[in-house]
Parts: sequence; structure tokens; C-alpha cells
Amino acid sequence: MTNPIQSAKAITQAHYTALSRATPETVGEILGGYMTPDALWRGVHPFNVQTGPEGAAKAFWQPFLTAFSAVQRREDIFFAAENSIEDRSSIWTCSMGHLMGLFDAPFLNIPPTRKIAMLRYAEFNRIKDGKIVETALFCDLLHLMTQAGVGRFPNQTAAHLVQPGPRSNDGLLFDAQDAAEGTKTLALINQMIGAIDAANADPRALTPQEELQRDWHDDMIWWGPEGIGATYTIDRYIEQHQGPFRRYLSDRVFNGHLCRIAEGSYGAFFGWPNLSLTNTSGYMGIAPSDVRADMRVVDVYRRDGDKLAENWIFIDMLHFLKMQGVDVLQELADTAAG
Repeated sequence: MTNPIQSAKAITQAHYTALSRATPETVGEILGGYMTPDALWRGVHPFNVQTGPEGAAKAFWQPFLTAFSAVQRREDIFFAAENSIEDRSSIWTCSMGHLMGLFDAPFLNIPPTRKIAMLRYAEFNRIKDGKIVETALFCDLLHLMTQAGVGRFPNQTAAHLVQPGPRSNDGLLFDAQDAAEGTKTLALINQMIGAIDAANADPRALTPQEELQRDWHDDMIWWGPEGIGATYTIDRYIEQHQGPFRRYLSDRVFNGHLCRIAEGSYGAFFGWPNLSLTNTSGYMGIAPSDVRADMRVVDVYRRDGDKLAENWIFIDMLHFLKMQGVDVLQELADTAAG
């Protein structure tokens, strides 16, 4: 009997191989070889929600392949599993890494560099009957801006680098994995989510250190997005991300996830949106307001033994900021217009 998880991996990897040969003129047809005509495609702002191969091609792939030449997918993590959120009948793949190319023409009014640029990405694909029926593609556009010399948030609380893959160098799970290991990873992720919910409900029950030490190694690495940055060790994570996040953003509400999966030592989830909150104290230097804003978020995790060791984060920052009246892409357009 064919292993449906391995089949989903094979379909996704064949899709990526075909995309590696795509041009702006052919990408719609290539996507159509693997996506259903009515596939639901989600991307960060300004790509947002599209329908089918043509929608995905016009919104993202054609502009991207027009701006970037000699594109390589530098994949660091890849795995697949049944979605724990639903009735366990849907299978998703998760891919994470960088789309690397020569940045030769403007992209969303981000000026080209004619040098290597790395578009950090995480992508989820739901596979059904041999086709991709749903996609979520998150990419870090603020980080691309920084590479092009038009960084929007120079005073982020932590440091953003070109994020590396897992320290363990074992993130590409092309082969079948021990199901028990994925179960352990998913249980730990669920436990960690419960700890965050409990802290939101009663922030005085545990200190931040006590909360994190239950689920994280002391030398944890949190690979955060541009605008926040990456941070290392529990104490620095509290200082450089968790503390500012909880101080500046209030009334945090968890909206749930659309996909939460784990295989082997790796797990991931995304929501649309995951969180709703209010920037009451000037988060990221944005003026405080009473506007409710959403965060569409991806988390990818590596478990080491009985605790989490690494976490890669993607947030649809442009959408989050635009809801607060800060239109980063319009700022770029205004600059380009002189």
C-alpha cells in the first residue's frame, strides 16, 4: 500500500523541481500541472488570497521571476504529516528555507541590487488525490528590503541574519520517519501552546523563565522575522522578544491554527490569522492606538530530546502594519516616485 505521507512529499518535491525551470511566461502552466484549478492559495500581503494556478502566478510567481534571475530553492527543512487540527484526513507538507537569486529588477518597488538576495520563505501545501489543493506561502519581505538597503525597522529588539537551517543538519525528511517521534514533537508543541495560553490568562502564575524552562532548552534559538530579529538562550529571548511583545501588545487573543503538523523531530503550524491584539504601547516603534490588528504567523520547530531547541518564525508584518495605518509598500512607491 502506498504511504500517503510519502506520496505527498513526492508530489511536492516534483512541484518544486518543475518550478525551478519556470519563467514568468511558463509559471502558470507549470503550477497547473500540480495544483487543482480551484486550489486555495494564501500569501503574505500584498499577495493575500488567490484562486488556482493562474491566481498564484499573477499575484506572486510572475512578478518574482521577473525580478529575480537564476532562482534556486535553498531548502533547509522539509517534512509532511496529517493535520492534527482537522479530522486527520488531510495531509500537508512543510518546506522552509530561502529562495535565492540575482535581484535584477524591482520587486514591489523594492530596488534591485544586481547581487545575490535571499527571500526567506515557509510554505505549506495540502495534498489530496495527487494534487495540491491548498497552499500557504509566507516570505519575509521586510528582510528583502533590508538586503536592498531600504530597511524599515533598524532598531529591532533582536538581530536578524540570513537565517540558517537546523543546527543538527537533519531537517530534510525525505524518507519515512518513526511515527512515535512525530507524536512526541506534536505533544511538546501542544504543551508549549498551552503554556502561552496560561501565561496570557494569568501572567503572574509563573515567571517567564519558569514558563519557558518547561518546554525549551536553555540554549534555545528563536529565529524571528525582520522587524523583531533572532535571539539566543532563554534569558535573551525574554529580554529581546517575549518581554517587549507582552509589554507593548495587549488584549492578545489566540484565533487558532489552520494547520499543525509534526514528523520526526520537526513540527510547524500556521494560522490566518493566529493572533489578534492591540498595539497599546508603541510596538516596533509604531504609534500606539486602539486598533485591533491581526498577526498571520508560521512557527517551525526542532525538538531535541524532550524539549524544543529551535524555532523559525514568519509573520505577515506588512499586513499587521497596514491594519495599523502603516503601509510599507506605499512608502516604497512614494520613494520610487521621487
